[in-house]
Amino acid sequence: MIEDKTFLDLRLADNEQDILGAQRLRYRVFVEELGGDGPDVDHRARLERDEFDPHADHLILVDPRRSPETLDHVVGVYRLLTGERAQHAGGFYSEREFDLAALKASGKSLLELGRSCVDRNHRGGLALFTLWNGLAEYVRFRKADVLFGVASFHGTDPAPLSEPLSYLHHHHLADPELRPVAIGPDRRPMNVLPVGQVGRRAALRVIPPLIKAYLRIGGQVGDGAFADRAFNTTDVCMVVDTARISPRQRTLYSSAGAADA
Repeated sequence: MIEDKTFLDLRLADNEQDILGAQRLRYRVFVEELGGDGPDVDHRARLERDEFDPHADHLILVDPRRSPETLDHVVGVYRLLTGERAQHAGGFYSEREFDLAALKASGKSLLELGRSCVDRNHRGGLALFTLWNGLAEYVRFRKADVLFGVASFHGTDPAPLSEPLSYLHHHHLADPELRPVAIGPDRRPMNVLPVGQVGRRAALRVIPPLIKAYLRIGGQVGDGAFADRAFNTTDVCMVVDTARISPRQRTLYSSAGAADA
């Protein structure tokens, strides 16, 4: 049953319990629900965390009726890493899977969006809407020019993903001056089917809600996907040039339009 969402608070994590609560939520979603694993997973403590966490801001959605002591008070999260802080972190998380040379050479202010998830009892619109409103304010505060980050399809079998990946490649490929490129032996081509064999409706049925939300505000994708076997996902790198967001798209980004994602 979907919980009442009218009590939710939005803030940047500012203490250890908030950070641990965000990592516990990531564990519940990415590991317990989706079957993820790997070196970043602490099964004993039920936390999903990595070396980028200390350098990032964590935009969290909090249910004050849940106890911080049990670390289940965080019901939504976005990890936000600026270009300046990424230098101290040794780079961006996305660089594990994608070559970001074009983005980093663009001279634009970069903001990496990552580890976004919502507790299963708070899905259904309002929680994501609230997170996106907070994200819009953060982007304005940081004066970010380009938003980017990994977004995922569940599973690593390329066959059922051939149509949605081809659709993204043919219709939403990022401009060369901002285009990430998948790297390494786990790179997967996205240009699998010719454009004439790709049905828009069929593709959109398979594309995850978060990716569709980015597309609605003018988001584009990098060249190639990446099979993240540890997390059992196929990842694409989304790119949003904020200067190209139209007034209508800005409304979708920072108001109720995003709630349908």
